[in-house]
Amino acid sequence: MRAFAQADRFVSEVRDKKLSPAYVFVGDEAFFRKRCREALLKHLVPAELRDFSLFEFDLAETDLAEILDRARTPSLMAAFQVFFVRGVKNLFGRGNQEKLAAIEAYCKDPNPNAVLVFVADHISIPADARRMDLTDKERYQRIREEMGQYCAIVELARVEEGEAVRWIGEYCTMQGIKIDPDAARELVDALGGDMMMISNELEKLILYVGEKKRVTLGDVETMVLAAKQRSLYELTDAISARDRVRALETLDAILSTGEGEDAAIGHLYMLAKTFRQMLVILERNVRDQRMLWAALWQGFRVPPFAADDIIKQARRYKSRRDLTRAIRLVAKADLALRSSPVSKRLVLEKLIMDLTAEPKPEVRGWSQEELPV
Repeated sequence: MRAFAQADRFVSEVRDKKLSPAYVFVGDEAFFRKRCREALLKHLVPAELRDFSLFEFDLAETDLAEILDRARTPSLMAAFQVFFVRGVKNLFGRGNQEKLAAIEAYCKDPNPNAVLVFVADHISIPADARRMDLTDKERYQRIREEMGQYCAIVELARVEEGEAVRWIGEYCTMQGIKIDPDAARELVDALGGDMMMISNELEKLILYVGEKKRVTLGDVETMVLAAKQRSLYELTDAISARDRVRALETLDAILSTGEGEDAAIGHLYMLAKTFRQMLVILERNVRDQRMLWAALWQGFRVPPFAADDIIKQARRYKSRRDLTRAIRLVAKADLALRSSPVSKRLVLEKLIMDLTAEPKPEVRGWSQEELPV
């Protein structure tokens, strides 16, 4: 499976202790980043020595020279040191050639008992690289050109749905669990192919089925779709009613359960999908469930329990402009989340504040929010 190959290669290098002095993890797929991190901890960082051998830095807060100096200095307490360095985008721009040159100089004469891992999670790599955003493509190319000469690049791309389904089957087999094909497909569809969310929900399902040792479509609908989508529709109900207090309370409940803020991207994906469904409902003047099933195509439909709710919520919006505004706000929040914010919760709370605010009036064909600066 192509998306898994690079992470597997890195894990193999760690296991065999054949490491490069520095790596760049490019991509925002947290599942593979976690997998690589766990390999480093398992093989190179004993639990009892982590305070002396595992370090986390952000280039927005710590100077690169200090990090490289720490990496060059052997530890008196640990045999090996691992440095995770976030904020890679701070290495690029005017006046930063000296920083890149400093990394190159370190890699030419590294500490053999240390490894640097630069985390470029501000770049999103889709399963189909041809659909990669132009800005992300340019950033990735620059990392390859500037850092790829002396750092090993590990691409952490999103997974194609077919690969995700195959992984679910293989993982369940390893755990002695049988999963029905339609259950695996529904799990992937429900979570938008987000491997971190899929793996977390799969662990819950395995615990849920227990001695039954079989995961069915009904189990997925009970444990994943019902839990996630019911809370999601409660959130969109409060948003569409402009009930800011209830919307913030519902968001807090969502973030306080399961994987919390770690699933923020997944929450936005499902929120954007719901607003797009509402847009179709509004444009096609859907008034009942029969019309709803005709308007929404396979793979874009809502679960039966939410049919009446989403129709009611969509009809609260007065125009197409209101819903496209909501979709733009979600897209803006998605961009903010992918830019390594200080707090994902604050990004989501600001989104709720914006979504529950009354749209500003139009001025000669422009809304106040769209007026050119």
